[in-house]
Amino acid sequence: MPRMDLSVIGTRLGAAALKPLVQKLLVAEGAGAGIVERPVRVSGWLSYRGEKKSLSEQDLLKLATELVRRAVEPLPASDRPAADEEAATAHALALTLHALGDLDMDDVQAVELGEERFALRLKGAVSASTFLFLSEGAVALHDAVLRVACRHILHFFTQRSTFVARTLVEQTRRQGRMQSDVSALLQRVPSVVVQDAEFEARYAEQLVRRHGELTIYGLDLGQAREWQLDAAYISLEAETRQGPAVPIPTQRILAGRDRVLLRGLAGSGKTTLLQWLAVSTVRQELPDELGGLRGRVPFVLPLRTIARQTLPRPAEFLSSVGFPLTEPEGWAERVLSAGRGLLLIDGVDEVPHHMREIARQWLHRLIAAFPKNLWLVTTRPSAVQDDWLQADTFAELSLMPMSEEDITAFIRRWHAAAVAGDESADALLTAVRTKPDLGHLAVNPLMCGLLCALHRERRGFLPEDRKELYDAALAMLLERRDLERGMHQRGDLRIGREPQIALLQRLAHWMVRNDRSEMDRDDARAVLAAHLPSMTHIDADAETVLRYLLDRSGVLRQPTADTMDFIHRTFQDYLAAKAIVEARDFPWLQDNAENSQWEDVIRMAVAHGRPDERARILRGLVPVLTDEQLHEETSPGRPQLRFHRARMSPPSDKNGRRRLPLRRVLLARSCLDHAPEVDSALQESIMSLTRGLLPPNNLTAARRLAEYGGPNVVSMLPGPEHLDEGQAEACVVTATRLVSNAAIAYLALFRTHPSMLVRRQLAWSWHRFDCSTYAEEIISHLPEDGELYFTAASVEHLSALRAMGGRARIQILGTHHPRDLASHIPAERLTHLWLREGYTSVFHGMNWLARFPHLHTLVLPKPPHPLDAHTIPGSVKIVIAERRESLLLGPGTITE
Repeated sequence: MPRMDLSVIGTRLGAAALKPLVQKLLVAEGAGAGIVERPVRVSGWLSYRGEKKSLSEQDLLKLATELVRRAVEPLPASDRPAADEEAATAHALALTLHALGDLDMDDVQAVELGEERFALRLKGAVSASTFLFLSEGAVALHDAVLRVACRHILHFFTQRSTFVARTLVEQTRRQGRMQSDVSALLQRVPSVVVQDAEFEARYAEQLVRRHGELTIYGLDLGQAREWQLDAAYISLEAETRQGPAVPIPTQRILAGRDRVLLRGLAGSGKTTLLQWLAVSTVRQELPDELGGLRGRVPFVLPLRTIARQTLPRPAEFLSSVGFPLTEPEGWAERVLSAGRGLLLIDGVDEVPHHMREIARQWLHRLIAAFPKNLWLVTTRPSAVQDDWLQADTFAELSLMPMSEEDITAFIRRWHAAAVAGDESADALLTAVRTKPDLGHLAVNPLMCGLLCALHRERRGFLPEDRKELYDAALAMLLERRDLERGMHQRGDLRIGREPQIALLQRLAHWMVRNDRSEMDRDDARAVLAAHLPSMTHIDADAETVLRYLLDRSGVLRQPTADTMDFIHRTFQDYLAAKAIVEARDFPWLQDNAENSQWEDVIRMAVAHGRPDERARILRGLVPVLTDEQLHEETSPGRPQLRFHRARMSPPSDKNGRRRLPLRRVLLARSCLDHAPEVDSALQESIMSLTRGLLPPNNLTAARRLAEYGGPNVVSMLPGPEHLDEGQAEACVVTATRLVSNAAIAYLALFRTHPSMLVRRQLAWSWHRFDCSTYAEEIISHLPEDGELYFTAASVEHLSALRAMGGRARIQILGTHHPRDLASHIPAERLTHLWLREGYTSVFHGMNWLARFPHLHTLVLPKPPHPLDAHTIPGSVKIVIAERRESLLLGPGTITE
């Protein structure tokens, strides 16, 4: 381990990450602690001394180990100690902290010493032999952690309610000495370090204020209300895109990954995830798997805001998003140079299409200049190609639709926040589960929230399709019941719902036509001013009307003083589509069908259009084929079908026949789900072209088919007959992403398939569906031969497996208490147990494994620190999955 500079360690240590742990050393002040006549001995405040100890010596060692581990996590790999040196450092630190109880001084004297001299005094109380076998680097690490610990211990003393009162006379008498000590202490600490630390504390407070709440609509008759993030956030699931899909809870996507590109549909929770990561990081409320985020500084950078002009340099990060603090000169670069940054870059899809390559180059240059930081970039699925950030070694993940368990949790939390009662929540859950159309709508947090609001507002009467859902949501948001709530005064401007929609449509249309998702106020005023003369019943100028829409519509918001946007991109797309249809702007739709940013606009335009308008839009996507052409286009093995699957199709083949890109075909197919009536010839053409894409020939095509094709695609998937192994797996991947009873019926056709890849996909997809139905139709029929692990994500899944008599191989998703595993897994059956990420840090001991007498293989992720082998039964072989992406692969990818 190289020799460490103490000041450098102190800069990178991330003291906020250690504060909660240091506090465990100390006893909280109680009613009997107010001794005013004399100070209290240091030993009197220690949690591992006295008759009522809350920490044992073993606990103290664990605490010291965790302090050291958290201290080294932010360090570059070249500065990190080896595992044995880290353990030796923790052992020495535990002995040093234990010596606190032997110091012959009181709390006032300790504060007078200051953190540096107090740390030296404490270290001097430990036997010199403690440090005899430590390297210089290990001693430096010990001293750095000890100093931060002493800082918090002294701060604890000064914050107690009786400290000032008991020491007022002493403080007055020694004021000159104390000032001298403080000045000396400040001189020893570089001023820039102190300045940065003070700013980061204020920055953390502002970050929590800005991102610590979500806006939830419909809680109060259409009025938006803020929802505490920690109460609202639900960890959904993402899956890897490279190779076989591996499920990963969203709150763990940065566990073991430094750079991630996360794809998700509109409203799927991408921005909420970034908020949660930012707030949890500055609050130091992270799961153990995200230990690498402790001590880091988050930068939340929405691309639609920062890309309005030149993409910012680090020094401009905060000003580009309107952050109300002035940072110390050079602070952002110091944070990034030290590898302490967490870059959360939101919404590549919201950057104008022509600027996305510029954004990629900007990101590439940042990573090249500051490579040691963590990076999370979000986008809609089809906005950029699969290898967009491959050169910078980004892992690619996709957000999954909400599972039944996620939907249940969200609906119950929404009703709790709205104080709407369990009865209303139960009624909505019943409707979502029993009505397929509603179930198809409740696929992400945004749509689920709108359903909750409308169900409450309409007393249980809910729309049946997406267009009706947005119609109803806009009616709810725009009709605020201001009269009933006493909001209007005589003479106030009032604009009805339909005029408001007409005005909002013009703004949305301008934003779509100009490839923007944010609009300058000057442009907004100009658009409104051009339209207001035709609305003679509105007697107000453009600025007054714009202010009215911002204040009262509930659909617009003002991210900065000079800009405005819609509360969610889906409302912009919906309103723009309505304006485009009314303006008969169909050529624009056809010309922009290849721009993924406007796919929802095209779908909603089809929903808004009359039958002839609908047909014109769809014909702009795909041609109407004759019977002869239909036969030619859909014949098995036709060369042009391979072009359909390609990322971009050639405009024509050697015979001059037109080739259709995959995106246009699937976009046209998904539009049918939003069209109540379509010409039969046109509908058959689209359906036939979609069937020509089946079966999907790889996993990427399978996922795209599910993403773009919509829930009804499951009815078009071929059965297992005449499919090779890769095609069968791809079809199952598509169906498992289309959660419905129809999908379960289709998947049941594959439950005895000879391919292990197919059966593995069936086994781990259980958690996406209703537990009992899927268990009865799929899980109970899967043969146990080969290397198949049965995947359980909850206690309910374990109970279902137990009811089937148990299984020999079980894989556990998520983190469960050992007693749940021990009580729900039949002891006599289990031979192989696979625990996913989190267990090696949650279970410090694994003695509970002794309950399973036939267990001989335990699969674990690569642990963040050495395992305590003494707690694992000697008959159990430990297998480490070196790569998280290898979770569902065969044993050849796993190494001991």
